[in-house]
Amino acid sequence: MRRTRTSTTAFSSRMLQILFSLQPHKLQIKQVYSIFSFSPIKYHFSTKCLEEPQSSSSSSCPTHKTNDQHVDISSIDFSGIAKSVILRCSHHWDNKVETFDNSSLKDYLLKLSNLSPETIRRFWRVSELKRQDVLEILLGFDYNSGKFEFEAEKVESLWGIFKWASKQSGDFEHLPQSCKLMASMLVQVGLFRDVEFLLSTMENRGLVLDNHEIFSKLIEGYVSDIELDRAISAYDRMRGLGLVPSFLCYCNLLKFSVQRNETQLTYRVCLDMLEIGLGMGIVEKGIYEDVIKLLCRDGKVQDARNLFKKTITLGMVPSNVVINIIASGYCEKKDYDDLLNFFVEMKSAPDVVVGNKIIFSLCRNLGTERADLFMQEFEHLGFCPDEITFGILIGWSCREGKLKNAFIYLSEVLARCLKPHTYTYNALISGVFKEGMWKHARDILHDMDERGIAPDISTCRVLLAGYCKARQFDEVNVTVNDMVDRGLIQLSSIEDPLSKALLSLGLNPLTVKVRRDNNVGFSKPEFFDNLGNGLYLETDLDEYEKTMTAVLDNAMVPCFNSLLLTDCAVGNLKTAAVMVDELARWGQDLSLLAFSTLMKGLRASHCSVKPLTWFLDKVPKSIDQLDQETLNLLVQAHCKQGLTYKAMVIFNEMLRSHLEIENDTYTSLLLGLCKKRNLKGLIDCWELARGDKWLPQIKDCKALLGCLCQKKMLKEALELFETLLVAYPHMLLDSCPAFLKITCDTGFTSAAHVLVDELLKRGCILNCMAYSHLIKSFCKEKRFIEAFMMLDIMLAKNLAPPLDASVLLIPHLCRAGKLEQAAVLKEMGLREQPSDLRSFYCILMSGFFKKGMVGEVAKLFQDMLSKGLPPDDEVYNTLVQGYCKARSFWKVRELLGVMIKKNLSISISSYRNLVRLMCMEGRASFAFSIKELMLKESNLPYIVVYNILIFYLFLSGNRLLVDSLLDELQQKGLQVNGVTYNFVVHGFCCSKAMSRSLQYLTSMIREEFRPSDRNLRAVVSRLCCDGELVKAQELSREMESRGWVHGSTIQKCIVEGLLTCGKLQEAMDFLERMEQKGLNPDNINYDHLIKRICWCGRQDKAVHLLDVMLKKGNIPHPTSYDTVIQGFCKCLRLDQALDFLTEMLERNLKPTFDTWNTLIFHFCENGHTAEAEKLLNSMVQIGESPSREMYCFVINRYSFENNLGKASKVLETMQQNGYEPDFETHWTLISSLSNTRGKDNGNNSNHFLSRLLSESGFSRKDPMVKLR
Repeated sequence: MRRTRTSTTAFSSRMLQILFSLQPHKLQIKQVYSIFSFSPIKYHFSTKCLEEPQSSSSSSCPTHKTNDQHVDISSIDFSGIAKSVILRCSHHWDNKVETFDNSSLKDYLLKLSNLSPETIRRFWRVSELKRQDVLEILLGFDYNSGKFEFEAEKVESLWGIFKWASKQSGDFEHLPQSCKLMASMLVQVGLFRDVEFLLSTMENRGLVLDNHEIFSKLIEGYVSDIELDRAISAYDRMRGLGLVPSFLCYCNLLKFSVQRNETQLTYRVCLDMLEIGLGMGIVEKGIYEDVIKLLCRDGKVQDARNLFKKTITLGMVPSNVVINIIASGYCEKKDYDDLLNFFVEMKSAPDVVVGNKIIFSLCRNLGTERADLFMQEFEHLGFCPDEITFGILIGWSCREGKLKNAFIYLSEVLARCLKPHTYTYNALISGVFKEGMWKHARDILHDMDERGIAPDISTCRVLLAGYCKARQFDEVNVTVNDMVDRGLIQLSSIEDPLSKALLSLGLNPLTVKVRRDNNVGFSKPEFFDNLGNGLYLETDLDEYEKTMTAVLDNAMVPCFNSLLLTDCAVGNLKTAAVMVDELARWGQDLSLLAFSTLMKGLRASHCSVKPLTWFLDKVPKSIDQLDQETLNLLVQAHCKQGLTYKAMVIFNEMLRSHLEIENDTYTSLLLGLCKKRNLKGLIDCWELARGDKWLPQIKDCKALLGCLCQKKMLKEALELFETLLVAYPHMLLDSCPAFLKITCDTGFTSAAHVLVDELLKRGCILNCMAYSHLIKSFCKEKRFIEAFMMLDIMLAKNLAPPLDASVLLIPHLCRAGKLEQAAVLKEMGLREQPSDLRSFYCILMSGFFKKGMVGEVAKLFQDMLSKGLPPDDEVYNTLVQGYCKARSFWKVRELLGVMIKKNLSISISSYRNLVRLMCMEGRASFAFSIKELMLKESNLPYIVVYNILIFYLFLSGNRLLVDSLLDELQQKGLQVNGVTYNFVVHGFCCSKAMSRSLQYLTSMIREEFRPSDRNLRAVVSRLCCDGELVKAQELSREMESRGWVHGSTIQKCIVEGLLTCGKLQEAMDFLERMEQKGLNPDNINYDHLIKRICWCGRQDKAVHLLDVMLKKGNIPHPTSYDTVIQGFCKCLRLDQALDFLTEMLERNLKPTFDTWNTLIFHFCENGHTAEAEKLLNSMVQIGESPSREMYCFVINRYSFENNLGKASKVLETMQQNGYEPDFETHWTLISSLSNTRGKDNGNNSNHFLSRLLSESGFSRKDPMVKLR
């Protein structure tokens, strides 16, 4: 931890003394303030500049000034801007996909040559491919690199060769094995349509592809691409061939068909899977449950049971969930006998939720007696009814008028120590009233209180309805007062209890009057009060009785859907959502109306929709009966839950029904498909949305644009952006910078640049952030010219770049000599962002220092002081670093003195520059003093401080001082790290102190630190140079054991050493191990070893090393090819030499003259004169000029073969190129002519001889000709 100023005063004073002891004329400590002498001519700092000025109190947040011009954005026409940008940036997508239809064979071979050069090499010179050739090429690439992009490129090229070979002639037919290999490769990289084309071609020829793996992956691919019809077609074709899909293929197809609600297909595939013995897997994975659920929901319960029986027959035990699903299916079909037989057969019982559903269904359709019998049967099988089960029986018994049975069930509930539900008591109270036993209603209420079951508002409504129906209005008053006491309602002193009761029951109190019969002549009393007064009701009695009866009837068997609708109507959505689960417990089903109402209510209140997905799983076939608003909500809800595929199912149903798709639905789907990385689905949905005039909300635009750009769908992103500009022109200033940032961040900086240009052409005014994103992206891509152009535009519009853009620009402006722009940036930054003033000054100072303009730095420093800005740590550290790089020791010393005096912290960059300067200037002792200062003052880890000093001591040749520093570390008991070891190992190695270097390297490895590749390379190289090959091999073996890569230099040194010692086989074994163990780096370079190994006669090994380089993506040097070609010529392996020459030329590599000469000579020597002549022509075609010696080789050989016509032709070519034949060539031709005079026409021979002599410079009249 950094010490306080007080605790370090003494140390600082000592440091100052050390600083000034280095000056020839020692100064006093007080002279620290006089660091620079300022002169108008030499831009030095003045003495005053380092005095602490008064702090400026002005500070404000950064603001970005925009143009003062105002443009009516609504008047700008943005339509067509996307098309303009697309046309100007078409290279972003037009060149991405290469077409293979018009490619030549060599184009395909060149694409494949780096992947397997040994396979391709012998086909460079062929003009047509045979069936076996295609198979050989495919076999050479029948492996998987594990990198999809490489595999895709490889397979596309192989497919191109495959199709090219087919087009050679009408009767060309591939070998069956070639077709299988090609189909396997195509399906691996997702080219499914091409696979189908190939399969069709094979079938037309009568060939059958009996490869289950290819078909399985084809099916899986179509499932992944959401192409069900093609998946089914491939599945049917596969099964028709008697092939069995893989387990994974079955699972994917089943999941897909279930999600698409393809009932018949699901049943067929699942049954097929069970019959072939793969059922155990789907049972374990839960797919089987989804299949059974789908069949039962679609009414195919018997099919579900057949699958169930098949599962049992095969020895698999389905879960209870499956049993309950089938039971629910029977229940929905009201097939109760089969339902009971099913459970009896299974010797199993339903769970309580399914059991309650069955009991409820039985009660509703067959009555409580039949339901009771079923419950007894279920109990024999292990069913455990709960209080709700008995509640259902009690409710329906009351409705049937079997009150006695209802109380028997209640006693059973109590006997089993279950707690009756409030709804059960409501049913009993209602039943009592219906039977006219109103006096016992209060007893039931008391029993509830005794058991701790608090009556709710529904219970009180039953009591009120019952008493009103029985005309017991005194009891009504008591009940109302009781409700007030329980806090269920509030009743003011002026309110009538009876009126309150009637109101809660849904009646208008003004229309219901209780009258006393005072008419003696005509009696109307219907009932009597406690005093015996005759009373009657003055109301619509039919409506009155209907209302009371409805309340009582509904209380017996509560309709949860009605309750849910009531809750939704009053806005009690949370209770309504909970009611969905309660409804299921009571054996009832959620109605479509209730579901739709709840969905709409939840949407309006922004509540969670998670419980509603249960309904979709329960009744998917009912979706088509929902209105379009609810369906839109469902799609959006599923997308938010991450269930994008289920959302797509509903979406497709809506499209088929021609329902209106909302904008939010399209947006949710597009975002969901982006997250699922379903590019095909994304494109399809995009086209539909665009065709439907879709317009997203502003809040969703950024996410959508980001997804499209990340998917490299720049065209679509631009179209969406144009749509937004047209719809929301007022959002230009906000949306444009955001979109530009997205496009720049995803690699489309050029497109963003064009977009800005198009916007400016249309008269738009952009803020500084729009330009800033472009500037930062151009700088990141090192496109500084474009960045400077953007800056010029900003400056012309008086726009100030933000600080982060200025930080990037100013150093590059200084480096490019654009000092005026850098200064303007600084001034604008000072004006617009006063809180970052010092940062601007520091950036500009660094730029001037890099440009070597030290005087300008002094001006900046003065300017900063004149503005009342006191220099801080950042400023001083910038100055220290700059003057260190300028090697101005005295300025650095004075600055350092000020920093110590002011107790300013020295940054790690400043420390590094200081140590470097001191060590290079021969002031190592001062570097040690700086080290001590940093250890006491800095928060840096001690080892970082030591490491920097060690590095620069080695760099400056102070090896002995390193020893003392290492001793100091050891004496202090300080631990070194891997960086320390690396510096020490490399430093001693470069100092040729190999024993010390090896000592520390050994310690480093022993302590499990990984040496740097540079160190390993340096140590091995030095050992081999010193003749210590054994030690180098020991280090290599240690590296092998740890799996460390051997770089090119390490392998070269060790192999070179082994070859020098005559250990050729050991060198070969070493190289073999490197490859087998995967210790070759990606940038391996064997150029030197290829030559050495060729010289040792191991031609094939040299070729193998060349191939290793190619496979790693490294093109060998032309001299490597030259060496290999010349080696093959010496071995008389001329065909291989020609293969390598062709490959070399195809790679645009230039053979040496010696290589051409060697090739032509050996081809002539071995009787391949025609090939030698072709080589001469090849040289001319590539712009090379064959030598006279090369021509003479060919002419002499043709003459030797008595092929005078060819010899004459080559001679003519030779003379046309400015060469004259020598005497030996003349004589050879003349001799050949003499030998053929008897065979050939004399005149022709004379003409040839005459022409030869004439063109060689001999005249007919020359007497020397006659003598010869």
